Amino acid sequence: MSGFLSENRPVQTLRAILSRLEQAYCGTIGYEYMHIADRDKCNWLRDKIETPTPRQYNSERRVVIYDRLTWSTQFENFLASKWTTAKRFGLEGAESLIPGMKEMFDRSADLGVENIVIGMPHRGRLNVLGNVVRKPLRQIFSEFSGGTRPVDEVGLYTGTGDVKYHLGTSYDRPTRGGKHLHLSLLANPSHLEAVDPVVMGKTRAKQYYTKDENRTKNMGILIHGDGSFAGQGVVCKNIMLSFPSFFSTRHPSIPTKFTSS
Repeated sequence: MSGFLSENRPVQTLRAILSRLEQAYCGTIGYEYMHIADRDKCNWLRDKIETPTPRQYNSERRVVIYDRLTWSTQFENFLASKWTTAKRFGLEGAESLIPGMKEMFDRSADLGVENIVIGMPHRGRLNVLGNVVRKPLRQIFSEFSGGTRPVDEVGLYTGTGDVKYHLGTSYDRPTRGGKHLHLSLLANPSHLEAVDPVVMGKTRAKQYYTKDENRTKNMGILIHGDGSFAGQGVVCKNIMLSFPSFFSTRHPSIPTKFTSS
C-alpha cells in the first residue's frame, strides 16, 4: 500500500486511519486517479496526497496567499458585473492559478531564473495579464469598452487589432525575495496550443544568446486546458521535440528520454 500507511509506522486505529483519509480526500481539494491503470502512477499520486502531516503555512504566508487570491477573485467579479455579456473566458473556479503562478515566479527567481516565457490559452488570460504580468488595468478595461488606442507603457503589444483575450505583454516583475524577473506572456490565436512551439523557440533563443548553457536562467512555462492537451497533436510533438539536445529547453537534470514502468 502507498500513501501515509506505506512506511513502517506504528499501528494505527481504524478511527485514526479514517480521520486521516477524510482530511486528505474530503477537504477543499478533490482528486481523481482511480481510472489510471498504472499502479506505479497511482502510488506516486497517493504519496503526494496522503502525506503524514498536512502542509502548514504560518500566518505571514497565509496573508500573502489570501491577498493574491483576493486580487484574482475581485478581478473576475468586477468584469462579470461591469461587462455582463462580454466574452472574457474568466478564471472562476480556478482563481488559485494566480497565487500559484506568483509563488512559482518567486521561487524561480530565488533559484537563479532571470527570464520566463509563458504560453497559455484564453481561459484566465486576462487575469494573468492584469495580476501577474501587470498589464495596466485601464488598458484591459479600455479594450472591453471597444478602445484600441495604444498606451505609452513599455512592453505592451498594441496595434494588432486582435481580441483582448489573445494578447500578451512583457514585464519586469519584482519578487518577494528582492529580485527582478522578466516575464513575457506571448499572444495566442484562437487555435489552442499553437503558441507551444513559439514559447519553446523563444526560450531556447534566450538561452542561446545569453550563453545559458546549463539552462538555469531562462525558463518556458506552458499552461494547458485538459481537452486541448489530450486532443491536439502539437502538444505531443512539442514534448517529443523537447528531448533532442539541439531543441531542448529543459534543465540538464531532467531525464532525456522516457522511462517505462
